[in-house]
Amino acid sequence: MFLILATKPLNDNTRGFRFNLLGFKGLLRIRKSLYRRPAMTKGRSMTQLHWGRFSVYAEHKANKRRIRHFAG
Repeated sequence: MFLILATKPLNDNTRGFRFNLLGFKGLLRIRKSLYRRPAMTKGRSMTQLHWGRFSVYAEHKANKRRIRHFAG
């Protein structure tokens, strides 16, 4: 069994990295200040888990935009 793990740096000058672990994509961000309490929120394309100084964002659905009317 092989474990495939790929990481890339974030492009917004924050501490953390993007990851791809066996097709499970997301990012991990390290904050300067503590998050007040552990929290989990779910958005349209990502689930967010905040714990102390760490925030993990897990992608659960491709973010697809539908263009209904395009120039003309």
